[in-house]
Amino acid sequence: MSDKVIVAGVGMIPFRKPGRSAPYDVMGADAARAALKDAAIDYDDVQQAYAGYVYGDSCSGQAALYHLGINGVPIVNVNNNCASGSTAFALAAQAVGSGAADCALALGFEEMAPGAVGMTFPEKTDPLARHNDAVAGVMGLSPEEQEAPPAIRFFGCQVDLLREEYGIGDEIEARVAVKARRHAANNPNAIFRAPLTVEEVLAQPPIFRGLRKLYACPPSCGAAAVVVCREAFARRRGVSGGVALVGHGFLSDKSEYFAGDRLDVMFRALSRDAARQAYERSGLGPGDLDVIELHDCFTSNEIATYSALGLCDDGDLGRFVMEDENTYGGRVVVNPSGGLLSKGHPLGATGLAQITELVTQLRRTAGARQVEHARTALQHNGGLGSAAFVHIFQPA
Repeated sequence: MSDKVIVAGVGMIPFRKPGRSAPYDVMGADAARAALKDAAIDYDDVQQAYAGYVYGDSCSGQAALYHLGINGVPIVNVNNNCASGSTAFALAAQAVGSGAADCALALGFEEMAPGAVGMTFPEKTDPLARHNDAVAGVMGLSPEEQEAPPAIRFFGCQVDLLREEYGIGDEIEARVAVKARRHAANNPNAIFRAPLTVEEVLAQPPIFRGLRKLYACPPSCGAAAVVVCREAFARRRGVSGGVALVGHGFLSDKSEYFAGDRLDVMFRALSRDAARQAYERSGLGPGDLDVIELHDCFTSNEIATYSALGLCDDGDLGRFVMEDENTYGGRVVVNPSGGLLSKGHPLGATGLAQITELVTQLRRTAGARQVEHARTALQHNGGLGSAAFVHIFQPA
């Protein structure tokens, strides 16, 4: 990217449990309006728009954004599983950074159903087949275990591997869930804000191998949006409170992920390589980070991502959690929003909600959940199948 990319505005609506939200198009329109209002610009100023979602028909982005106006702006619909919102943001930032657009909008929304996420078109080729086969092989899954929902199967095995290789026991997993609730208590956009104890987490029996119910994020409904623009546009329009994208990394799988360490097929290598790209492009490193929003779809994925991002060594994962290095007063504040575990995980909205939180932190407007002296923020988001995104932000 040759031009500096400025986040001019962010917006989201409170996340809700399935069945308790407005329709996806209404949620999406509301989030987009909020982001435009925050940027103090009109929809007519947007030159390109990208809409991320998973559970919706083609051109759902148009259905949402046509509530704002039917003015010919090109709208691109994006589906990249849980990384759909981050993909929309990356494409909008790329359009602005390359000079193809002065101003672009990234929107993400999801109207989900209750229960574990499954395949929408089971009669067609399974895009997760390669990953499922690799996990089944390295973990020796029985035929019955291979019938479990994909995410439950995948991350249940991740829980087992962390225990086997690094001694990550139930108390460590539970403490991550408890931390998420503690952070979410100060976030009015989060679904689960009531306190949780380690004992309450562990009172739930395992549902697949070592995976317990409260180790997992909930299916959710919600929407979030981000406006990005060129630095010259921001100056011309008097954008205040702007935040700069200073580093980015995104990629899909490499063939060696399927033949290396068993945890590498489960997001770790993907996250590590995306982070390396972002660090190289920004000239920053893990030691510069003050606040992080990472993809805690399961407690095990948050834990594995600590070392993937370079926050600690693999052998220190348990200590990092037990010594509260992942919260206020520790090494870095991870998921001040409550993360996917407590804020919720409407797939298409997640990445943009993470960015919304980080922009709020860098503007010093996060209220009771404000991270003191926050200057450098990192966003991490991944989608099975697979895609990983890491973005680094600082005040403009």
